[in-house]
Amino acid sequence: MYWENIVVDALDPLTLGRFWERALGTEQLTDEPGIYETRLRHDGGPELDLCFQQVPEPPAEPLRLHLDLRGGAEQSATVDRLLGLGARHLDIGQGDVPWVVLGDPEGTPFCVMEERDVYSDTGPIAALPLDSGDPDRDVELWAWLTGWVPVPGVAPHSLRHPSLRGPLLELCPEPAPKGEGKNRIHLDVRLEGGDDADEVARGIADRGGQEVYHPDWGELPWRFFVDGSGNEFCVLPARG
Repeated sequence: MYWENIVVDALDPLTLGRFWERALGTEQLTDEPGIYETRLRHDGGPELDLCFQQVPEPPAEPLRLHLDLRGGAEQSATVDRLLGLGARHLDIGQGDVPWVVLGDPEGTPFCVMEERDVYSDTGPIAALPLDSGDPDRDVELWAWLTGWVPVPGVAPHSLRHPSLRGPLLELCPEPAPKGEGKNRIHLDVRLEGGDDADEVARGIADRGGQEVYHPDWGELPWRFFVDGSGNEFCVLPARG
């Protein structure tokens, strides 16, 4: 089992996907009606696919998972480049902070980070902060799902690919419990050959998560779960 996708709800997947493709320097995978996929590669490290899936209306819930981009010494130039691609400045109540908050073309917030030693060699995405009602509990589940390992960071718990390349997944104290709305950004993990889907579901439950199913969804090739803080994620079947 491994972390495969960062899935983003989008009104216009093509426009939003191409913005992020230019922003991150990723490689286009698909360009189909209703979905756009692009791949972020890290030499010797993880491959993460960004998948932009069409939704009928803009999300309204507070963002619980977002992208922090590496800025560092080039923070100002990075911000200017992103503004030129179609981003805009956002005020989400951040106050006087050393990072810069921007919105992508559909208004989803993301940050361009200042210089931090823990982000020095992550690639274009420095971190993905995830809101958690109990970081001590949730980190156990996410480490097991992804195979990523604990590393030093600024959050109560940070995980990284075992190669120590690529971004950090940060478990951060939530400002408020999750509401009923669906996260506009979620993560997918994929089973590998030999993984048993039912056994994985039991392992998720043992680590505070639970499976979610609604009859209106019909039969899906993947299974839908939430972690102990209500953050959605999907478990995709093994390839082939």
